[in-house]
Amino acid sequence: MISVFDLFKIGIGPSSSHTVGPMVAANLFLVSLLKQSELTAIDSIEIELYGSLAATGKGHATDTAILLGLLGHTPSTIDTRLTSNYLAPIFSEKSLNISGAHTIAFDTERDIYWYDDTVLPYHPNALTLRALLVDGTRYQQTYYSVGGGFVINEENATNPDEDHASPTIDSIPYPFNSAAELLEQCRQHGLSISDLVLTNECHYRDQTEVFAYLDSIWDVMQDCVKQGCENGGILPGGLDVKRRAQDLYSQLCAEKNQPITKTDKLAAMDWVDLYALAVNEENANGGKVVTAPTNGAAGIIPAVLHYYRDFLPSYSQSGVYKFLLNATAIGSLIKQNASISGAEVGCQGEVGSACAMAASALAEIMGGDPAKCLNAAEIGIEHNLGLTCDPVGGLVQVPCIERNAMGAVKAINAARLACRGNGQHFVSLDKVIETMKVTGADMLDKYKETSRGGLAVYADNRIPTASHGVSVKYSQC
Repeated sequence: MISVFDLFKIGIGPSSSHTVGPMVAANLFLVSLLKQSELTAIDSIEIELYGSLAATGKGHATDTAILLGLLGHTPSTIDTRLTSNYLAPIFSEKSLNISGAHTIAFDTERDIYWYDDTVLPYHPNALTLRALLVDGTRYQQTYYSVGGGFVINEENATNPDEDHASPTIDSIPYPFNSAAELLEQCRQHGLSISDLVLTNECHYRDQTEVFAYLDSIWDVMQDCVKQGCENGGILPGGLDVKRRAQDLYSQLCAEKNQPITKTDKLAAMDWVDLYALAVNEENANGGKVVTAPTNGAAGIIPAVLHYYRDFLPSYSQSGVYKFLLNATAIGSLIKQNASISGAEVGCQGEVGSACAMAASALAEIMGGDPAKCLNAAEIGIEHNLGLTCDPVGGLVQVPCIERNAMGAVKAINAARLACRGNGQHFVSLDKVIETMKVTGADMLDKYKETSRGGLAVYADNRIPTASHGVSVKYSQC
């Protein structure tokens, strides 16, 4: 079972797979390492990045995320305003204070290796962390960042049955492995999707704890929109992309009471655009966001939730719980049966997944039964099939920020379209999830978060040639 505690994580930008995941991997490495030796026994540390993590790692701050993790910071607790201060000694003094307790020499040019032409067998996002000890021995672990901040080590990737950390599907009250099974469970027991997920969550946690976590997720989403609307300037990374949310917010506030705005039936969509832009500009700036289900698509669910808050009369805190719980069911199905990783299936796995999750959740809020919710999710994915992940300059800015605004509007339309229907649809949600997985497998690697194809090439004024495709070497290790 993929819990709401797993799917929605509080983390930092700009990427859940390239920033949050690697920081988590560094935390895991320290825990594992300290079971083998004392901190004072560490003489040096080496970092190896493979595949997509290496190809777009500098633009996604993968290297600095790992360093922050080795310093002892975690995605959910780090103060992003002080990131530069935390990293300063590493760059100025070439020293790394592991967990804030043991300082070693560390040179980013010497001790970080970028293998963008090598993909390890399990997943395109791989990293190896190695500690060399004073007695001459070495300890290393390889991790895979599989999207949404989820991280597994090489042992569990090779032997998945050995990982017993998560609840098994058979141990929850209402198990489901497919949308068809989810719908049947809802029909058989007379439950909405959100009620079914809540019952499963409460099998392991008290309801108060579940709601408190959902409160924290919603609070971070709202604060992220607020920060995005208040902060202007140029996004980091060298593309000189100007933040737009601040100006758009000022425009919309100024127009709010004008007659033309009151008669504009689509004025709400301008606000939805604003909400999504605000979140993803904060994400691109390295701010605190919620992986929903990834950072690259972090603006869609908050934007649709803000649409619910500001434009639907039925808004309530309990409605927010229903929204996030419903979205968890859809995200779980996609992650289990396809992928939410842009490096694995392209942006259809990120924006497409978030669009489907938001569409289903909003459909329930609008009174849709489980069949209509699944129809809304199917529409959300179907019309994102084939969407490539081609970030210009390896940065989560162009086209990622605008793509979230488009995904949020599409989710609202999918929910409305589904709620006007009877829940029946020609292509099932299970089939469209399977199609997304197959489409991702067919997609050339240069379109899967490597910045070697699509807009990443054309928008960078370089002529695309065969050399811009990724010629991968599959390691045998």
